[in-house]
Amino acid sequence: NYVPKQKTTVMLFLAHFRRSAARRALSRAEFAAALMIVVMAAAVGRAASAGAVECQVAVFAADVTIPLGHRCMGILPRKSERIVDPLYAHGVVLLGGGEPIVLLAVDWCEIRNGAYDQWRDALAKAAGTSQERVLVASLHQHDAPVTDSGAAEILTAAGLDGELFDVQFQAETIARVATALADSLSLAQPITHIGMGQARVARIASNRRMVAADGSVNFNRGSNSGGDAICRDAPEGEIDPFLKTISFWNEDKPIVAIQNYATHPMSYYGRGEVTSDFVGLARERRQRDDLSVRQIYFTGCGGDVTAGKYNAGTPDDRRALTERLYQAMVAAWENTRRVPLEKIDFRSAAVQFEFHPRPGLSESALQAAVADESLTTEQRILAAMGLSSRRRVAAGQPIDVPCVDFGAAQIVLLPGESFVGFQLTAQQLRPDSFVMAIGYGESWTGYVPTESAFNDGFTNDWLWVAPGSEARLSAALRQVLAGD
Repeated sequence: NYVPKQKTTVMLFLAHFRRSAARRALSRAEFAAALMIVVMAAAVGRAASAGAVECQVAVFAADVTIPLGHRCMGILPRKSERIVDPLYAHGVVLLGGGEPIVLLAVDWCEIRNGAYDQWRDALAKAAGTSQERVLVASLHQHDAPVTDSGAAEILTAAGLDGELFDVQFQAETIARVATALADSLSLAQPITHIGMGQARVARIASNRRMVAADGSVNFNRGSNSGGDAICRDAPEGEIDPFLKTISFWNEDKPIVAIQNYATHPMSYYGRGEVTSDFVGLARERRQRDDLSVRQIYFTGCGGDVTAGKYNAGTPDDRRALTERLYQAMVAAWENTRRVPLEKIDFRSAAVQFEFHPRPGLSESALQAAVADESLTTEQRILAAMGLSSRRRVAAGQPIDVPCVDFGAAQIVLLPGESFVGFQLTAQQLRPDSFVMAIGYGESWTGYVPTESAFNDGFTNDWLWVAPGSEARLSAALRQVLAGD
């Protein structure tokens, strides 16, 4: 782009020189000095122009399918018996905004505590960057593993080695993904533009929260509650109805499309079948439309959002959900607006949650539950996960809330099962921009409810953070998005 401009500059100088020479004689020294100034100015312009297109993206992927006999969702009693479709990790490395930035979407249920550190440390090393700049998110399919190295150590000490997850398998998987990342760097492609598109998703998302006829509030609408008339007939409630797509382009050539939608990604689960469910199936179908454009899907802040209004947990429902999500992906792509990439900036805030105060989550109660052989293995696993998280909080380990800022768009990663209200808050903080909020980063938190949900009585065994969490997480969002 800059070569014609440099040539034009020199040509204009020569034309000006000829006119000047016609009026008076210039010495060789005067001419050489003037020409040097012009060439240096053109070189500066060339460097500035080149700097505007120095950004690159590398794309990578790896199979992360669990072996047969592996537990899913951490606590499902029926372990994996059949692979319905493979699980993948899809990622990008962004180059040109300081140290490299890694975004990785994993077809696993959750990655927590020390396991989350292991993933980020390995990818940071492979990319040549810091842990802080590695954004890892699970998609949260339930027919997929939960990993937590602290919980695994606690369970091993209690005689339950390998019951939560296969430690060696995770280590090999992390190494395989890190190798794929490192190999991709030599194939990085320039990116000059960013694309932004969105489309309304029909008949998938509905909020867990329902108001009964007597005015009482409950959160009973699960992922496959559509067979229940009350869950099916209740209003959708608070959701984000839009699927968002951010894409990276080299001029008019698309390289990668990042899709994002807020809902639990389950049609049915717990039958011994390993699957990426309807979100993974829609992603793979979209990938087949154009193999040259890598498709990556992230789950949004869907802690309190499920397909329960429209899904009764049948194979036909899974196919219908896949079709609806796929159609939204296509529509968002068709609605994409492409603009020059202004920048790649990175910001991060640390949030320290308080642990939930209910009596069953005290240190002593959790230790006793892990050791109690009269409890089911699944109950002891849940206690070990809680104990691992409690110890992480006691050690003062915060959770990163990172944001990648592209000027016209931002991607922000939130922890665990953050409620959709946080996604809407993130968008409201930058109404002038295109904000993509990803959920299921560091996931020891389990659910991260809004304060209104706590006030409505929301509680769950998969809830480890205390009331007051909304203020802490919202402050972090304001810091990275609005500069507060």
